[in-house]
Amino acid sequence: MQIHEVAKPNQKTKRRVGRGGKRGNYSGRGIKGQRSRAGAGIRPQIRDYFAKIPKLRGMNRKPGQHDKIGSKFGRGTHKKPPVFELNLNSLNQAVKDGDTVTPLFLVQRKLVQRYKGRIPRVKILGNGTLTKKITADGVALSSAARNQIEAAGGSIAEPSKTNNPRRPKA
Repeated sequence: MQIHEVAKPNQKTKRRVGRGGKRGNYSGRGIKGQRSRAGAGIRPQIRDYFAKIPKLRGMNRKPGQHDKIGSKFGRGTHKKPPVFELNLNSLNQAVKDGDTVTPLFLVQRKLVQRYKGRIPRVKILGNGTLTKKITADGVALSSAARNQIEAAGGSIAEPSKTNNPRRPKA
């Protein structure tokens, strides 16, 4: 086999523009203008709209870095979940003597709702009267609520760092 016997690959050659021939000297490009030139391309209009939109700076960082509100870098994206407030009069109707009031207990009794699927933070306020002896564990208390619980013979458990009542295992 010699070089002149090698078969040409099955590829269509690109049409050479503007060199005469059966397609005409303009070869379908028209006379003049941006579209008739070599390398012609019109910029997509949507890119100009994107360029005019003001960009939020500092959002290309990893979440959790510099997330204090008012910090120099990033944004304060991680906000604490809200605290659900509960008055003593509604608590008095839902509990029995000797109950331990935790955030999970309050969710089970439908006094507070879950927040994004998690057990919420709860604060008990002192509106109303408490007649039952209860133990408050893992909930925040106002001073009036604390006084009423202790006056009714109840107790207040100090929160422990190892047993987090908002993250139950079950």
